[in-house]
Amino acid sequence: MSDQAAEVNSESVLTVIVAALMNLCIALAKLVAGVLGGSAAMVSEAAHSAADTVTQVMLYIALRNSAKPADEAHPFGYGSTAYLWAALAAAFTFVAGGLFSITHGFHSLQGGGERDFLVSYVVLAISFVLEGVSFLRTISQVRRESRHWGVSPLRFLRRTPDTTVKAVFLEDLAALIGLLLAATGLLLTELTGSPVYDGIASILIGVLLLVIAVLLGQANVSLLIGKSLPPRFREAVRTELEAGEDITAVQELLTLQLGPTSVLVAAKVDFRDSATGEAIERACRDVEAGLRGRYPMVRYVFLSPWGEPSEVTPR
Repeated sequence: MSDQAAEVNSESVLTVIVAALMNLCIALAKLVAGVLGGSAAMVSEAAHSAADTVTQVMLYIALRNSAKPADEAHPFGYGSTAYLWAALAAAFTFVAGGLFSITHGFHSLQGGGERDFLVSYVVLAISFVLEGVSFLRTISQVRRESRHWGVSPLRFLRRTPDTTVKAVFLEDLAALIGLLLAATGLLLTELTGSPVYDGIASILIGVLLLVIAVLLGQANVSLLIGKSLPPRFREAVRTELEAGEDITAVQELLTLQLGPTSVLVAAKVDFRDSATGEAIERACRDVEAGLRGRYPMVRYVFLSPWGEPSEVTPR
């Protein structure tokens, strides 16, 4: 793994660990407040934070496994395991967080209600501060990496193959929104005396978790089944290849995101007619070195002269 890739992986690991520790403390506090106060929204928020904690443990496992070096059994490394674990984390959020909160919210509409608003308000306020700390760290990483790639933070989040950063960002954002929903539900319940608002808040928190889980699931499944680089970077790779000596054009270019910090590039290249075999070999070595130097995530480069058959038809 390159130094830059290792640095990104290390920063993502730290981001996940900070978020997981924050969510574990928050989940316990919310659970105590929900049980003591009888609030459905608080119990749903506890389930929300518990689901986030478990998913971040899965993301930590994903980052560690994806960093394992390539071996004979897995010549392109273990990068795709990050997407597998992240997809499982999204599924867990969908079931354990979203469906539980919605079910609990509908159940609470039939009866019950908050008995101690002060405890819940204090826990919500402390949770908001802790979630805010985690969210600010995630935003800092997103801004730093988006500046490195010369794109906006929003485009970076949409395009980044490091889905752990995207997951922590969306989960922290959902957590802050969930806290506001829970606080609103409690306030309306206190003002009206009706537990319906508390139940509605619980249902809305569940719907929010379902949306986040679906978004993360789609992103990880897309990468897991094999996804190319974004158009902008594909064109940058093509330009880098075509700038090579004795290379006149790139007729076919294939890219594959193998993992958060690993990319494969394969191309059919048209060389000058006058280029010798030695010149072609030198051009291939030079453009490969140039690609890896400019884009450290490019780990594998396969170049083939244009015109060679891509497959052999059996006789």
